[in-house]
Amino acid sequence: MCGRFSLLGTPDEIEALFDLMDIGTFPPRFNIAPTQPILMVVSGETPPPGSNRPDRRALLVRWGFIPGWVKDTANYPLMINARSETAIEKASFKTAMRHRRALIPASGFYEWRRDGDRKSQAYWVRPRDGGIFAFAGLYEPWANAEGSEMDTGAILTTGASENLRFIHDRMPVVIERQDFARWLDCKTQEPRHIADLLKPAQADFFEAIPVSDKVNNFANTGPEIQERVTETQEVRKKPGRAKPPEPDDQMKLF
Repeated sequence: MCGRFSLLGTPDEIEALFDLMDIGTFPPRFNIAPTQPILMVVSGETPPPGSNRPDRRALLVRWGFIPGWVKDTANYPLMINARSETAIEKASFKTAMRHRRALIPASGFYEWRRDGDRKSQAYWVRPRDGGIFAFAGLYEPWANAEGSEMDTGAILTTGASENLRFIHDRMPVVIERQDFARWLDCKTQEPRHIADLLKPAQADFFEAIPVSDKVNNFANTGPEIQERVTETQEVRKKPGRAKPPEPDDQMKLF
């Protein structure tokens, strides 16, 4: 699964990797949490005139997928992840799998090894060679009863690669650069055509760095949460769950 991740690349680096035009400016984000806005890259409607650049656009999305048919979110679960193996079969995700696939720029993600029901050790999982990569994502427009609209999204997950299974049995799906166009092409590429992309990353792609439990609190947003710690340190008392930020504050993050 994926419950926290980071995006540390500059706008120029993101534009270059995803073939985007000017996406504006924003700071590095070390601790992106559910319900906060995340950056997604989606396919545009038509190719740019006279350009060889793929038609893609950046979209700011609330991390927490809400199907368009949901009327009241009060009792609806927060869906930040979608299992890639079954997404096309689920009422919540099947339309997005066909029509609204996305790429989610990231620099790494956090995962916790559990000791029973307790999170015993946090890990910062990042590419061994550094840099930015892309999660596979889905997005969905949603409107409340008053007509207020927002885009929502989720990260697709799959079984963990061999070197990460000691932490957790699930991990985000990573889409490689050469597959960006195929993944985003919802016009000619049906879910069955891109099923081969929904697989674990290569075993040597990521490295897992043990970090402190500072990452557990979404209010900790600095680089110190990625500092390596000794895995054998005494497990601290399980922290309480912090209240998510209010939506009005979240949308100020970019």
